Amino acid sequence: MTHPAPTGEFLLVGCGAVGGVIAAHLIERGHDVTLTTTNASVARQVAREGLRVRTPQRRFQVQATTAAAPAPQRRFRYILLATQGDRAVEAARTALPALAEGGHMVVLQNGLCEERVADVVGADRVIGAVVGWGATRSPEGLWTKLGDGGFTVGRLQGGPTGALTDLTEPLSSVGPVKPTENLRGARWSKLALNCAVSGLGTVLGDRMGVLLRHRFCRRLALEVMTEAVAVALAEGVRLEPIAGTLDPTWVALSDDERRARVHPGLIAKHLLLVGIGAKFRNMRSSMLRAIESGRDPGVDLLNGEVVRRGRRRGIPTPRNEAIERSVAAAARGELTHGLDAVRSLGATR
Repeated sequence: MTHPAPTGEFLLVGCGAVGGVIAAHLIERGHDVTLTTTNASVARQVAREGLRVRTPQRRFQVQATTAAAPAPQRRFRYILLATQGDRAVEAARTALPALAEGGHMVVLQNGLCEERVADVVGADRVIGAVVGWGATRSPEGLWTKLGDGGFTVGRLQGGPTGALTDLTEPLSSVGPVKPTENLRGARWSKLALNCAVSGLGTVLGDRMGVLLRHRFCRRLALEVMTEAVAVALAEGVRLEPIAGTLDPTWVALSDDERRARVHPGLIAKHLLLVGIGAKFRNMRSSMLRAIESGRDPGVDLLNGEVVRRGRRRGIPTPRNEAIERSVAAAARGELTHGLDAVRSLGATR
């Protein structure tokens, strides 16, 4: 006589900065969470001290254990994919046998990873969770949540489902959860921002606060986002405001703003980026962290995504192309990070 495999609630694949913060909040709330990581340093830290987390409001610590893979007989309602974006498909393929019947994979990576994961598990089993906050993990094993943001969650196909509704309460332990029926628009908006601040932050080799204190860096960020918005609109995407406030279609430079040295719209957009830099001043690009760890930065899934789709649509994306080349050079050890490297990307004003 065979017995059905026991069903768990959450399998979290990857315990980096974002994954560790999410796992700790879920565990603290009493949810059943199985953690997997192939990072031996993270596994040792968690085994020794659990997950130590700092948020803007408080510090807390939870006991946890990790494994390289879930037990073969276990199945899970939700598999949370929290690896680097370039590993999302591999992670989905490896974790698929652990997905319970009727279960869903939740894509937490930046970029447009839902489409790739859907090729592995089926679009009807994919939920996207756009992360509206940043995180870091120190070498000493402190996970830090940067900002008060939460998640925008939605599905590739159809409107809200019971699975999406059931996910809202657990994720709300981390931050506010906003359901959307326009997941594609939310993803493209975040992609546009990531292409600018993550891409430029990687070339600079420093934190977002340092990057956005310089006017020419802010101008480059605006130009990078403008290209991404143009490609998104050509793809038929209806862009969603980020965190309900930052509207990428407004941030995109108009023709008048492109030509002007001084313009009321430009002043407002620079002030917006100054505010973002102040709020997330300690955030470092995940691509930069990947390079420092000897891993592929995955720039092809951010700036490279805009470049490829722009070419198909006949839309020039010179700033994103320049960032893609520079980040690839940095990964090969051929780029000296700094303001001169950012200047070489060529802001026009």
